[in-house]
This record gives sequence, C-alpha cells and structure tokens, in this order.
Amino acid sequence: MIDVIPIAVVVLGFQFLVIRRRPSHPKAIAVGFIYVVVGLTLFLVGLEEALFPLGEAMAAQLTAPTFLGATPDLDAIDWSAYFWVYVFAAAIGFATTIAEPSLIAVALKANEVSGGTIGVWGLRTAVAVGVAIGVGLGTFRIVTGIPLPYFIVAGYIIVVLQTVWAERAIIPLAYDTGGVTTSTVTVPLVTALGLGLATGIPGRSPLIDGFGLIAFASLFPMITVMGYAQASAWQRRRRRARRRRS
Repeated sequence: MIDVIPIAVVVLGFQFLVIRRRPSHPKAIAVGFIYVVVGLTLFLVGLEEALFPLGEAMAAQLTAPTFLGATPDLDAIDWSAYFWVYVFAAAIGFATTIAEPSLIAVALKANEVSGGTIGVWGLRTAVAVGVAIGVGLGTFRIVTGIPLPYFIVAGYIIVVLQTVWAERAIIPLAYDTGGVTTSTVTVPLVTALGLGLATGIPGRSPLIDGFGLIAFASLFPMITVMGYAQASAWQRRRRRARRRRS
C-alpha cells in the first residue's frame, strides 16, 4: 500500500483536480487497484523468499573452493577457474531477459508499428544475447577486480559509433531495449548474483563490486540490437545486389 498509494494519489489528483472529470469505470479501477496491491505484495515476498536467496546461493556454490578445485589459499585462484560462473551468468541473463514481460510488450508493439519488419523473436533474442554478454562480462569484472568505468566507457563509445551508422528507425528502439531489460525478472536475480559473487570472492567489496551488473545488462542490449539491425540491413543490400545481377 505504501508503494502504490503515491501513484494512485497522482493519477486521481490529476483526474479530479486538473482534468475535472469522473473516471469512466470506477469499479473496474478499484478492482484493478486491488489486483496491483496483491500482485506487488506477492512479488516482493517472492523476491525475499526465492529469487534473492537463489541468486546468492548459486553464486556461493559456484565460487566455493571445493567446486573450483582450489587450495585453501583462495587468493591463488586464477580468473579462468571461474569459467562456470561466467557461463551461468550469461545463461541466467539470457533466460531472464527472454521471460521479461516488459521486453515482450515492447517487441510486440515494435512489430505492430513497423508492420512486421521488426520480428518479435528477432528483437527479443538480440536483446537477450546482449544481456547475456553483458552479465557474463560483468561477472568477469567482479572476478578480476577491473574498475567498472573502463567497461562502461568503452561500451558507450561503441554505442555512440554504432549510432552514427545505424538506421534512424532502430536507434530509439535500441536505446529503449536497454531500459526494459532492467525490470521485474532480470534485476532480482542479476543483483543477487553480483552480491553473492562479491561476497564469495576474496578482496571484493559487496558495495563496490557487487553492484554494477545491471549497468552491463542495460548497455549491451543497445549494442546487440543495433548490430542486429545493421546485419539485417547488410543482408538486404546483398539480396538486392544479387537480384540486380541475375
């Protein structure tokens, strides 16, 4: 109720004080309000009881010395010993993004507005691949201790360069997909994974190193979506060139 009431106050305040009209379906709005409160309550309980503990538990198990086959001297573990951490991070990034409701909604609308030019599964897969790469690279950063700004600045340089050459129609959509990935399904697991890794790896701070994976999950989908659009445009040009030759 504390989370939802401010939204209701803003919406109803504008409805009655600015627009000065009674809502068309007050009973439906009231029922929907109850659904939102119940759903948000169950979601928050689910985060605390399942998703956060699951991400932290997986990170702890994957970084355990017995799993890594390490000696008691944890500082001697090489970054390559965490191979399955990178694989798990990439897999969980891909899977959670494919299941992300906000991405599904954006992909359906993009397909509708573009008249079918932008495929729903093509866009979702491109975004999911970007998140997988980003989260996998983010866990590599946590393991190695490389400062976060190096990766983020380099990534945005790539985004800016792609923006110069990408089709104008795809640029806003690519930028939006970076935001929709950081939503209800992806954020809890990825955040818990980052905190679990930073806690389990010697010399890492949960506050400094544990956070930052979400930045990777937002950045790399922009790169992959524009790359997907650029690759598709290149294929279309090749087909046209072949038809002209034939």
